[in-house]
Amino acid sequence: MNVLRFFHPVLPSRSLRGKPVKVTVADESFALFRDEHGRACAVADRCPHRFAPLSAGRVDRGKLVCAYHGWSFDGEGHGKSASQPSLAKCDVRSMRVVEKHGYIWIANRDSEDEVPNFDFTASTPESGKARFCGAFPVRFDAPLHVVLDNFSEDEHTPFVHTRLGWESRDVTSIGFHATRYDDRTEVHYDAPQRPTRVGRIFGLHLGDVFHNDWVTRFDPPCTTYKTKWVDPKTSVTRPLRITSPIYFVPETGSSTILHTFVFAETGEPYGRFFPLLRHIVTAIAFGEIWDDARFIPTVKHTPRSMRGMRLGKFDKPLVHNRRLLDRLYFANLDEVANADDGTGTIQTGS
Repeated sequence: MNVLRFFHPVLPSRSLRGKPVKVTVADESFALFRDEHGRACAVADRCPHRFAPLSAGRVDRGKLVCAYHGWSFDGEGHGKSASQPSLAKCDVRSMRVVEKHGYIWIANRDSEDEVPNFDFTASTPESGKARFCGAFPVRFDAPLHVVLDNFSEDEHTPFVHTRLGWESRDVTSIGFHATRYDDRTEVHYDAPQRPTRVGRIFGLHLGDVFHNDWVTRFDPPCTTYKTKWVDPKTSVTRPLRITSPIYFVPETGSSTILHTFVFAETGEPYGRFFPLLRHIVTAIAFGEIWDDARFIPTVKHTPRSMRGMRLGKFDKPLVHNRRLLDRLYFANLDEVANADDGTGTIQTGS
């Protein structure tokens, strides 16, 4: 089943200006452009004439013009031949397009899906509503299942990451809990935050406990992370709390693009400095994603089958996410192959 029955984020709005831009989702390429009213449009990146890429063309008075023979198309995909204006059946496939949260989202024309609101509830009354900090794409040189595996566990944190999370000496004292549901996976980690100079800007102290909670859903694949730091002596939560929905968009069979949206709650006295802090928080989030993107190519050939892998308790969300990915996103009733997922315990949601 076509995965574009769901809305996918594909491009930051600021990246689409006067020229068409090519984006690819699940091996399908689309040409994005802006019409005469400045609205974002998306059509299949293949001219119906001789299959030239429309993204290689230009935009003229709100119409996308093919660079090969000058055929033109509007945002609905209606096409016209430059040399034979009366020629019929010149249309190209068009998509539903929504601009929201500083991003361009596309779905099939007949899709009933909606772009999420990202209306996050504040953790504390005094912090106020989570505010938008920024969004960015990062390309991963690996298939979707490999990238999703990486973001289904935090066991790799002290070995791949250098900013947030814990040090390798604390790997045996990690607090971990995962709950598997029919439509999602919910995970919790906590451990001592490693020393970090950046953390001092947001009032973090040596010995604070790093908490990372997330929910992974598959309509389309998206993991929403909620990160906070707690004083272990007083159980007081530090002023900064970060929420980051990350969308996993399969580009091709061997590459995946992660589109990350960053929100933050900042209690006093940090709230007044939010215009500056939002850029710092977004930069921190980008650094964490980039750490993963640099490492992932070393495991990009990991097979879809988990047969033969010796998995532990931290991999239980990973196994469940593989099954949900196949069943809910790809609509594949043949679930992932059985695997030995260790002897750790896990609570099953009702």
